[in-house]
Amino acid sequence: MTENPLSLGERLQQSLGDRIQSLITERDEITLEIAADHWVDVSRSLRDDHGFEQLVDLCGVDYLGYGSDEWETGDATAEGFSRGVEGSHGPGRFDWESRPVGESTGEGDDQRRFAAVAHLLSVKQNLRLRIRCFAPDSDLPVVPSLVEIWSSVDWYEREAFDLFGIVFEGHPDLRRILTDYGFIGHPFRKDFPLIGNVEARYDPDKGRVVYQPVSIDPRVLVPKVVREDSRYLGEETVKGK
Repeated sequence: MTENPLSLGERLQQSLGDRIQSLITERDEITLEIAADHWVDVSRSLRDDHGFEQLVDLCGVDYLGYGSDEWETGDATAEGFSRGVEGSHGPGRFDWESRPVGESTGEGDDQRRFAAVAHLLSVKQNLRLRIRCFAPDSDLPVVPSLVEIWSSVDWYEREAFDLFGIVFEGHPDLRRILTDYGFIGHPFRKDFPLIGNVEARYDPDKGRVVYQPVSIDPRVLVPKVVREDSRYLGEETVKGK
């Protein structure tokens, strides 16, 4: 029998107490925010005491500029590339001094930029739970590894390390998993050039792989931003009733 998400939240709040920084319930989904110091012990409790025996996924998130956007989308259509126009800095360029500032990363709150987000499953109870942990230091984001709790997280943590630069302390084999050998940087950071720096190709004359400046023309895709528009309003509101 499936437990009501509200009763699950109350049970978790009572059991974990002040080890939970926040408990958010939205659309019948619960998200626990956990400090890095309690990331491992709370995860162990969720597995052993609350029946979340399976980790389905873990990903990194860069909250730089979360909720803000430099594209003009208010009067755009919902189809094609007309929803996106060239950004104020131009594609592939980034100016740190004029970087976007969002809800979670305002000035003075720069330590809430990088987070690890895991999705848990309890097969027996038919319950799902999301847990999130912000790295205490945005300059060198470090979060404890969950490999000792759920072995399935091994490659997920390697992916988050490769794409976001989040270091998972205690991981037995933390190395890149998606990018090419010798790749510099972390491509999913929002301060990384949109088109990269170099590309690799095989040179038949030299008989080896060579690196050269990237040859792909930059393009602006449809941005995904946090916003309110008519697609998320009720039918009566849209018709002006």
